[in-house]
Amino acid sequence: MGLVTAKIVLKNPRESGINPIEIEALVDSGAVHLCITEHVKYQLNLEEIIKKEVTLADGSKILVPYVGPIEIHFKNRIGFAGALVMGDQCLLGAIPMEDMDLIIIPSKRILDVNPDYPNVSSSIVK
Repeated sequence: MGLVTAKIVLKNPRESGINPIEIEALVDSGAVHLCITEHVKYQLNLEEIIKKEVTLADGSKILVPYVGPIEIHFKNRIGFAGALVMGDQCLLGAIPMEDMDLIIIPSKRILDVNPDYPNVSSSIVK
């Protein structure tokens, strides 16, 4: 399929005086969490809540800071999430994508809102 990236806007909902930032995130439905860089953490003045142990692709385990909350904007969607602080590129995983009812369109290699619910996000809660 190739790599999919998307411009998303991140905001610290606890601090209205801090401007939101637009970032280019790698979109990966095989990943679980939102991951941000140290630079984004400092730009948004996000507090570390706890350390989480994460398993990397090679099977190794490391402890990384978990911060939040973060307000995420993409097109007409808004979601809230915590984020792991790691790596040199931001990553949008399955949990925030599901929360905002976003889908990957493989043929176009883009992230988009669910075309079945273009105006209001949908979720299954049963």
